[in-house]
Amino acid sequence: MKNFLPLLLLILSACSLFEDTNLVDIKEIDGPCSIVLVGGSTVRSKGNIKISKRTQAITYRDEEGKLWSLFKDDYTSYSCQ
Repeated sequence: MKNFLPLLLLILSACSLFEDTNLVDIKEIDGPCSIVLVGGSTVRSKGNIKISKRTQAITYRDEEGKLWSLFKDDYTSYSCQ
């Protein structure tokens, strides 16, 4: 039985190599986009935005390339061109 343990571990690790590693939870929308915040102000992204289908969090980059995330409680709507 001990001789089969390394073989079993090898088989299990090899199976993970064939898994689909795409992030199916993320939806990418072509920008530029406008995001309306809860307070009424608007944030604009020059590029694409990414939205988590599960959490509804929006991730975008500002004009300087800095990465930002807004959670569902932070914004009311978004629109993209």
